[in-house]
Amino acid sequence: IGVLGLTRFIKDNGVFLTDYHFRNSKLIIDGTSLYHLLYFNSRVDQQHGRDYDDFEDQVCEFFKALRDCSIEPYVIIDGGSDLSNKKFETLHHRVQSKINTASILSMGLQWKGLLPIFIKQVFKQVLSSLKVSFAQCIFEANQEIASLAQRWNCPVLSNDSDFYIFDIQAGYLPFSHFKWKNASVQRWSSQNYIPCKQYTTTSFCRQVNINRQLLPVFAAIAGNNYVNLHKMGFPISWEDHSPMEPNRKPRVAFFNGLLKWLAPFQLQQEALDSVPLLIGHGENNMDASLQALSLGIEMYQLPPDCLERFFNDGNAPDPGLLQNHLRVLPDWTLLPLMKGTLPSYIIYILLLRPVIQGVQVEDPSFPSGNTTSRPIRQVLYGLLLGERGEVEEYDREGKNLTSSKVQAILPRAAQQLQLDTLNQAPQSVRLEVFLKTLGVSQSTLNGLPPHLELPVAVTRYWLRHARPRPDLLLLKALLLGLVYGELCRKSQEDSHNLRVLIQNPDSGVDLDLGVAHAYSQWQCCLREGLDLNQLLCFPLPEPQCAWLYKGTLVHPLVVKLRRGVTLDSLLTEDSSSKKLYKVMQDNLKDCYKGTGGMEEANQEGWKQVKSCKRK
Repeated sequence: IGVLGLTRFIKDNGVFLTDYHFRNSKLIIDGTSLYHLLYFNSRVDQQHGRDYDDFEDQVCEFFKALRDCSIEPYVIIDGGSDLSNKKFETLHHRVQSKINTASILSMGLQWKGLLPIFIKQVFKQVLSSLKVSFAQCIFEANQEIASLAQRWNCPVLSNDSDFYIFDIQAGYLPFSHFKWKNASVQRWSSQNYIPCKQYTTTSFCRQVNINRQLLPVFAAIAGNNYVNLHKMGFPISWEDHSPMEPNRKPRVAFFNGLLKWLAPFQLQQEALDSVPLLIGHGENNMDASLQALSLGIEMYQLPPDCLERFFNDGNAPDPGLLQNHLRVLPDWTLLPLMKGTLPSYIIYILLLRPVIQGVQVEDPSFPSGNTTSRPIRQVLYGLLLGERGEVEEYDREGKNLTSSKVQAILPRAAQQLQLDTLNQAPQSVRLEVFLKTLGVSQSTLNGLPPHLELPVAVTRYWLRHARPRPDLLLLKALLLGLVYGELCRKSQEDSHNLRVLIQNPDSGVDLDLGVAHAYSQWQCCLREGLDLNQLLCFPLPEPQCAWLYKGTLVHPLVVKLRRGVTLDSLLTEDSSSKKLYKVMQDNLKDCYKGTGGMEEANQEGWKQVKSCKRK
């Protein structure tokens, strides 16, 4: 979020942004902002569990546009939020907002603002396939982004208003003005460029007549993710003597008043010493407000750069240079964390901080899909904390965000494993821990392509643990989706019969919450399976997530299959697709042994879904 209202203030004041033809340069990209914006700007599906392959196409097109203009991108992705209680309050509010959005989408209404749970993983995998340099920070990336941009004297591309505050010599390029789809050619040089707008703190401070050192004070008093004086009982307002303008907002008057108040000061400390005079009429503790302001200012200080070493030499930061609270991370984890091949939230678990679960479109009358995958997380917690560990999880209960304590579990196969040397454990032991956690034997994965072993293992777990129990048609549609993804992955040509379902979905068919909830549980299980596989240093090959699930395919497939459409009519004439489908189906048949056979068990599972819906 950054500084609330600042983006609009800058945009409406045309003098703060200048036209810029951007080309032939390094560019530091805020990866978290980028995948948010590419996903939402692409108008892909948000109700059916998402279409990751369409998002992948957007990412590829974006970096092709940069390459055509000789722009060398370096993408930096948030690892996670910081550990302050103030920021946790902000995160809590955001997640509750996502739950509200998911509830709106679950009613069949169109809404924006809910990212799919694999978006970050898909983004990193696409960057790797495109050979785009990227790094994942241990915590939030903004300070690292600004530090590297300043060191390399190149601009930052983001949509975070905090970059209006960081003093970056080469400037900040707001994504909302970055016309990458409209690359043009300079007549006098025949070189491609991307039309955009550039912001620099030098130009801004010249226009508003304040010292650049005061911008962090401006941001902290105005309110950012760490401090909000108004909520602390210190409201600030100025009389607006400017000529009345149509649609003039109070926030504009606030920014103008604050900038005028800061103008006489030259140093940050001078301004901070005068803050009590500004907010002295507040009702709450003055010391608490000044501490909050100091924290809000501190976030704009540029740290010693460790990303340059990573990008130049591929080395992780020196463990001895880490902040004290990061010393809980084993040395071997630092490089995988920066490469994005370890889940960044492990730091929260090691520091015994709360972990917030993802939000998807589900039936709010059922338990969260994260409940189904909890046993997998408990093993991950056990590997990190030992079997006596406990983690506070925040997850949806109904339509509200609530917390609960989750006990860590350490399976017998993992009793001898130590976190500090987990990467050195034999592959056979790490594989056994993974398979035992999912209740899968190695023999049941025989005959599968290696990159589909993990998704099929997760599907076995899902069939046994999901509630209501998935019926046979849900499984068939899911497997057809995997076949579709495999066809696309191999040849970039998909099954015509399956593609028709996407291009011509049944009109008037409402979102089926039972189907959405079942597939949400599958995605939760897959996410935990991927995370556990990463922590265990990949005992199974990691699949390309973009090809594993396409919501606008599998949901219509369920409808078609319920109406009696046959598998033969949906699969291509190519025998390889039918063979792959049969191999996966055969590997899953025994999930229903002892319950009257697969067909009967699935019919019973579907009755359970209908029964729950009637209740």
